[in-house]
Amino acid sequence: MQYEGVLRKMQTEIGNPIQYYMVFENDFLNVNQILDKELEISFIKFQCLNCGRDRPIFRQGFCKTCFYEIPSAGDWIMRPELSTAHLGKEDRDLEYEKKAQLQPHIVYLANSSNIKVGVTRKSQIPTRWIDQGAHEAIEIVETPNRYLAGITEVALKDHIGDKTNWRKMLTNNVDDENLEEWRNKLKQYIPDEAQQYYITDNSETILEFPVLQYPEKVKSLNLVKTPNYKGVLKGVKGQYLIFEDQTVFNIRSNEGYYVSLQIS
Repeated sequence: MQYEGVLRKMQTEIGNPIQYYMVFENDFLNVNQILDKELEISFIKFQCLNCGRDRPIFRQGFCKTCFYEIPSAGDWIMRPELSTAHLGKEDRDLEYEKKAQLQPHIVYLANSSNIKVGVTRKSQIPTRWIDQGAHEAIEIVETPNRYLAGITEVALKDHIGDKTNWRKMLTNNVDDENLEEWRNKLKQYIPDEAQQYYITDNSETILEFPVLQYPEKVKSLNLVKTPNYKGVLKGVKGQYLIFEDQTVFNIRSNEGYYVSLQIS
């Protein structure tokens, strides 16, 4: 089987285990169905997810020009506390920012390599947790806009981490935690403006990933340095493909790369 197209974040479907799909312009691949098969990845060119041009990808699947111009790559994406649509203030495109920022957002705890706090739109639960490779997660606060979620995350970061150790996550060297206890412990640090949005009556979500074999020590595939790679696929966790030789490939960080995939 052969597929060709530009890489985008894998789509997911909740299940035991989670189902993963690589979606191309005219086709899609259920990645779970090719576990234990040999997959060859060949880099062909760049294709910016916004302008479609063959330009080096700068960040988030966009060329440098698009990254600094389009509204979907504004600073408030990575730093929700910088959101200003609730004040009617434009960053790059106020109408776009209103649609994205003025909707329910969740502040959550996720355990992938360690417990971390994060923010996402409510509509992205549990997708966001899956993308981070979290095996357990829980909502803490549900706010009506991105700004309130952002300032809550900033306040909680003083008491708990906000980063994932991706190497630890991929080797599955993780511990289970009581996230309900952590949620209750952190309540006192939620800003006054967001205290009314604290969630008290939910339980943690458990996620199961399709992995046959975890690596002991990971090595990351860089398609620019290694434009052709072949290996036996042993699992998928987060947005990573895991291969038998302990190579891992982050689909998310390679968005905008046009590739061919050969399965045998």
